[in-house]
Amino acid sequence: MATYVLIPGGGADPWYWHLLVDELRDRGHDVVAVDLPSDDDSAGLAEYADAAVEAVGDRENLIVVAHSLGGFTGTLLCDRVKVDLLVMLQAMVPKPGESPGEWWAATGYEQARREQDERDARAPDDDRTLFYFDTPPELIAEAAKHPRGQSATPMMKPWPLATWPDVPTRFLLARDDRFFPAEFLRRVVQDRLGIVPDEMPGDHMPMLSHPKTLADRLEKYRLDLTEHP
Repeated sequence: MATYVLIPGGGADPWYWHLLVDELRDRGHDVVAVDLPSDDDSAGLAEYADAAVEAVGDRENLIVVAHSLGGFTGTLLCDRVKVDLLVMLQAMVPKPGESPGEWWAATGYEQARREQDERDARAPDDDRTLFYFDTPPELIAEAAKHPRGQSATPMMKPWPLATWPDVPTRFLLARDDRFFPAEFLRRVVQDRLGIVPDEMPGDHMPMLSHPKTLADRLEKYRLDLTEHP
């Protein structure tokens, strides 16, 4: 049995993981959906990492799944506790000395998003298409009941690690995401991690749009790690 530790993206609470939680628990695993203090202006990356460490407690056999902005917290957790595998899910890939706020310009995100918006002919205020391109409508409606602010505080200070944590790492890319376009993320992952990302269908919230497929991918990673440690 593994313990899956799910790290949310910006302004997200544990609800967003509930379908994946059910999938993984049905397969016999422990699951921790971390609740980060994203709407607390006194909390930065250090406090986010503290919250993740506290949520894990004394659990073992950890597989950390970090989504979007959660890539900054997930990597810090890997530096604090023993982790068997880190899965970056449509995640921001930190670089030493760079803050989350600097990440956007450093990676060329704005141009990539502008080009994606032009391809999609997306209206600037159409957040539904931006984040929930293929999420079922009933889940989009439910998501609206879970508003969570995202403080700018964790965007201010640099990612504090000197190197990437010494943990086996996989990157899983949702190829239909309009917020982090696939072509953009392929480049960032290759440049910063030196690996080719794996790909699955899904928008920016694949835990809602394709929870079973996501669980299948995570389980394959776990089995691959067991067979080829």
